Amino acid sequence: MALAQDAQGAEEAQPAGDLPSDDFGNANEIVVTATKREQTLQEVPVAVTVATAAQIEREFIRDLKDLGSIVPSLRVGERQSSANTNFFIRGFGNGANNAGIEPSVGVFIDGVYRSRTAAQISDLPDLERIEVLRGPQSTLFGKNASAGVISISTQKPKFEFGGNVEASYGNYNAVVVKGVVTGPLSDTIAASLSGGYNRRDGYNKDLNTGAKLGDRDRWFARGQLLFQPDSQLSVRLIADYGKIDEVCCGVVNVRQSAATNAIRAVGGNVNAPADRFSNEVYNNIIPVNKIENYGFSGQIDYEVGPMTLTSITSYRNTDSFSDYDADFTSADIVRTNASDTRIKTFTQEFRASASIADKLTALVGAYYFNEKIAQDGAIQWGTQARPYLDLLVRGQSNNAFTIAGLENLFGTLQGNPALYTNRFFTAGQGLAESYRLKNEAISIFGQFDVKLGDRLTLTAGVNYTHDKKNFATNVTSNDVFAGLNLPALRTAATNAAIAQTVGGLIGAPGGFASAAQIGAFAAGNPTAFNAISTGANTQTAALLNLRALQFLPPFLNLPNSVENGRARDNNVSWTARASYDLTDTMNVYAGVATGFKASSVNLSRDSRPPLSAQAGIQAAGIGVVNQTYGSRFASPEKATSYEAGIKANWGLATANVAVFKQSIRGFQSNIFTGTGFFLGNAGKQSVFGIEFEGTVKPAKGLTLGLSMTYLDPKYNDFKNSAFGDATGITPADIPPISSTFTVTYDHEFNNGDHLILYGDYHYESEVQTVEGLPAFIVRDPVTGAANYQPGLDAARPFKREVSDLNSSITYAMQNGLELSVWGRNLLDNRYLNVIFDSVAQSGSVSAYTNQPRTYGVAARFRW
Repeated sequence: MALAQDAQGAEEAQPAGDLPSDDFGNANEIVVTATKREQTLQEVPVAVTVATAAQIEREFIRDLKDLGSIVPSLRVGERQSSANTNFFIRGFGNGANNAGIEPSVGVFIDGVYRSRTAAQISDLPDLERIEVLRGPQSTLFGKNASAGVISISTQKPKFEFGGNVEASYGNYNAVVVKGVVTGPLSDTIAASLSGGYNRRDGYNKDLNTGAKLGDRDRWFARGQLLFQPDSQLSVRLIADYGKIDEVCCGVVNVRQSAATNAIRAVGGNVNAPADRFSNEVYNNIIPVNKIENYGFSGQIDYEVGPMTLTSITSYRNTDSFSDYDADFTSADIVRTNASDTRIKTFTQEFRASASIADKLTALVGAYYFNEKIAQDGAIQWGTQARPYLDLLVRGQSNNAFTIAGLENLFGTLQGNPALYTNRFFTAGQGLAESYRLKNEAISIFGQFDVKLGDRLTLTAGVNYTHDKKNFATNVTSNDVFAGLNLPALRTAATNAAIAQTVGGLIGAPGGFASAAQIGAFAAGNPTAFNAISTGANTQTAALLNLRALQFLPPFLNLPNSVENGRARDNNVSWTARASYDLTDTMNVYAGVATGFKASSVNLSRDSRPPLSAQAGIQAAGIGVVNQTYGSRFASPEKATSYEAGIKANWGLATANVAVFKQSIRGFQSNIFTGTGFFLGNAGKQSVFGIEFEGTVKPAKGLTLGLSMTYLDPKYNDFKNSAFGDATGITPADIPPISSTFTVTYDHEFNNGDHLILYGDYHYESEVQTVEGLPAFIVRDPVTGAANYQPGLDAARPFKREVSDLNSSITYAMQNGLELSVWGRNLLDNRYLNVIFDSVAQSGSVSAYTNQPRTYGVAARFRW
């Protein structure tokens, strides 16, 4: 949902050519709109971190994923493309790798919800501030904010001519140029136009294709009109357009296996695990990541007496295309793994707010959300898949079988020895994918603040949301081997071996005994027959091991006679809170808030019917060969947070402390299995935490800041995880301690120039990056029973510890010119962002690494 109108007053009155105020010495007086009305950070009884425009400029933050260095409770991770980024607040969050899974952290730009990461990437030159709201925010923001909100506010057009332009150059040939110009078109209309270009060479060298992965190549343009005919009416129109065309992202091998030897045997290569941070990778195609993103929005604010009426309308379109080498080796095993996603989103919000006699503040509203997602794609075997998988077949069967031998055997068993000749794992076989999702939601909400006396304020809020989704799939597989019924073929092969052995013993014509002859032989020679039967079963048992190589099996599409492809959710979220001003400089608050995220849909090749549909599918006879169950969609998740805090502003120092216990029932877990994604619900996940943010100004021009987060998470109930019963274990990727220390020194010379020194150090304690690796789970080839422990153990050695130093030095002249030297990750701290099972490489593990040290110079001019 949208935010209230941006802060006005002192911030808007500031001339365009002046230096932006850092606000560090007065942090709690920053105006925020966390509760959809203007309050200072000191006043708002919600855990909020604010990054000002000045702070973002000083640290040279270029996109949202850099925010984690200054907001300890926020973690941002990039995955296989520019459009895949995860946001976590207080350890909760998901949704990036699958268009059908809604994020738990809502991102809003100027009041407009950006539903997917591809629509959120931007480097705005007219930024005013970024607010990170921690904990459930569903009362005011609906189903999109069960874990928190990132709210980005840009500057409105001004009725005074001004602007700024910036150019920066850094290592890896990084070039950033951006600027904004604003001014009046008439006495009642102001406009602004901004744009930017951001390019950089990749820091990962592909030793096979010669490409550089992890680059930047993006541009955008943005225009605004502000119509203010009088003090009552304000109309703000925004249009933006942006494009991204990047080679992203580099993947390294961190554990090798017998499959790695097979890769090399067919002429391919991967990096050595010890060289994981050498910035060298291997692919057989150059990754493609293209995003086109545009939208329009209009906000109308009209004051009628004590009431302000607000309408916010938006339409957004995001097209994202990616194609990358899914096996991340130089061998041509997977030829293509392409995905073309189109998202169209329309939102409308109406609300009314009023303040009566400084005793009652009320806000009521309604919100409508309509989104259509179309996703098409394909994954296909490459030219070296057959020789590579032939080596795996030999390994899985202890050299009892080869691909050519299997083709002959299975064809013979079905009466035609040539039936499968040269048809297993041939180039071009794979999956063709098509998914559709339509999502409509409506929310009705209200929040009321009642002031009792001079110091006590009570807050109550409620939100009713109705969400409906209709979805359909059209996935077809032409992977011949994956479509085989190996258990049935194994039985046929066993019977054939028995018939051949018995036939040889009794001299049957053609060498094979008939069923009657076998029965007679078994009755007359039980001991010999048991030995023959046992030997035949032992000989063919290895066929069941080959089920691990059926990577792209047939797919049961929906809607079908059992699954209607619909999800309907209704929910009431609420907030109850009390705040009390202990003194004029200190207040305390306590409250409880609930959050909601609607059902999510697995729009991937691993989308399988739920277990609840198994009986119906079997009764209807519509199941496909190798049918599996359990990952079609995830039920809603509901969050509850109990929080108490204290906020203090003593002028030269500020301090904010929050203590909370937050839980999510039905947490939507999305785990990569090596071939697709397992989507399911945890019974309950919770975290206890303490957050501290403070600033102190010990000397003129010097400001010190400290932010720290302590988190103690656990799965209270997760019986049906990808690793069996995970109840009681600690969720991965949530560091117990995260902290950021900042230093700003602003020295003003007699001539009005400024020398500004800025630095921050961000630390995250050691944490395991994933709970487990599903490909390491050991399953009985006959019963399917699973031993999950190897999957959990395989992930334990891979941990991450972050030690990140960022800094800049700026000389700002009175005439508006600024010259800067900057650096990010100056310690060149390297770590693994996330690990995962290497695709089609059993026993091998791959990973995404973080960005190495970057640095550069910049010039900015304000007028």
